[in-house]
Amino acid sequence: MSVEVKIIPGELPIFWNRSAVFFVNLHALFFGNDDLTKVMEREICGMTTYGGRVVSILNLIFRNKKNLVILEAPPDEALLEYVSNKLGISIPDIEVLSFKSYGSLKELITNNEVEPVIKKIRRHSAEWVDGFVTDETLTAIADSTGKSTISSFEGSKKGNNKLLLHNHLEEKGLPVFDTFLASSAGEVISCFDKLYKTGYHEAVIKSQIGASGCGLEKHYTACNTNSELPDYFFFEGPCLVQGWLDEKVKAVKHIGSPSVQMFLSDTELSLFDITEQFLSDRHVHEGNISPPPYFKRYPQIKEEMLSQAQVAGRWLHEQGYRGTGGVDFLTVKRNGKVEVIVNEINARVTGATYPSVLARYFLPHKAWVMRNLKFEGALQGYQLLAKLDRNGLLFKKDMERGILPFNFNLNESGNVSKGQFLFLAPDTEECKKLLESIQNVFPSICKFDRD
Repeated sequence: MSVEVKIIPGELPIFWNRSAVFFVNLHALFFGNDDLTKVMEREICGMTTYGGRVVSILNLIFRNKKNLVILEAPPDEALLEYVSNKLGISIPDIEVLSFKSYGSLKELITNNEVEPVIKKIRRHSAEWVDGFVTDETLTAIADSTGKSTISSFEGSKKGNNKLLLHNHLEEKGLPVFDTFLASSAGEVISCFDKLYKTGYHEAVIKSQIGASGCGLEKHYTACNTNSELPDYFFFEGPCLVQGWLDEKVKAVKHIGSPSVQMFLSDTELSLFDITEQFLSDRHVHEGNISPPPYFKRYPQIKEEMLSQAQVAGRWLHEQGYRGTGGVDFLTVKRNGKVEVIVNEINARVTGATYPSVLARYFLPHKAWVMRNLKFEGALQGYQLLAKLDRNGLLFKKDMERGILPFNFNLNESGNVSKGQFLFLAPDTEECKKLLESIQNVFPSICKFDRD
């Protein structure tokens, strides 16, 4: 199927004229790789409340607005009121289902045992079912409720496979990382040796399917000990071992790690935003800034990113994936020449989707920053919002600048342990000043955190 490409950075595409039941199935991201899922549970603080991010954007993406979101934990009530009353964004219907209950649904459906949530979905007017990924459980839910999935199971799984994308980009003649495949820990050591001989001091090991830094490890290529590598790296088959490009490699200067936000409908591929990613030392996503600050110095990067994103996006569309996604890049200067290389594609609602959709909905073509802020001490959601408001910082509809909190990660006491905050302004310098302002207002902010 041919797809029309629309390049509209800074403005929203025309999203679905549909309504949907959306499952926040974060625990299904790895398509049955349970050991890797356990790693993610250990790594991400407040994981069950991350699904609340969807609430603020679901009715913007599924414009029919008769939507139902299935969360893993109840959202903060004060934040719901803020989104509805201060931002003017309608809230979807909300149901709560633990990830363990989600994991058992497929078996229950097979045995003709009907859970209350299935009854509710059957009664709901939405005709479509969607989630972070379309796994076998989501497909079974759709079949048993007389609805359709937005993406096919194959499209969702293949679309998140790093090896399949790498092979396609290589076939198309696009720049790729120096890559070797390994089917065992012993073969990984052999790959290290090959990369070391070509000038790489470090290499990254990637499972074919991974997310949020899970299924990714960086090692020194001089390491010649056969250290044990978890089996989850080989769950989908051989893992990728790639040369790590940074200043330790001769004649290389790191520029940035940008991304392109995209939306794939049945007939169109829209590239609607470009961001620079804030990454941890472990290369884990911690936030975004848009536009990337180095575009003025290297204007050629934007054009090359959009060109390569079209190739990656067309491939993703061919796999059968539909919905929002993001293409992550690495940009370096090597021997004086700027290089733009696709790092991976994320075929789902990503950590950058939420702030991008909200920013382009309220302030098209302006600037934004998103950071995960971790708090120490007891702070309720309504207290946080009220204090931002009293200090004139809380963003409301029709404003040109401000701080927009779009999700709170709550601890067992119902206090905000971490939150996702969007800083909106006409330019990035003002966004950074807003970030400084919230740190001054809340001394209990202890650090930036991962997605």
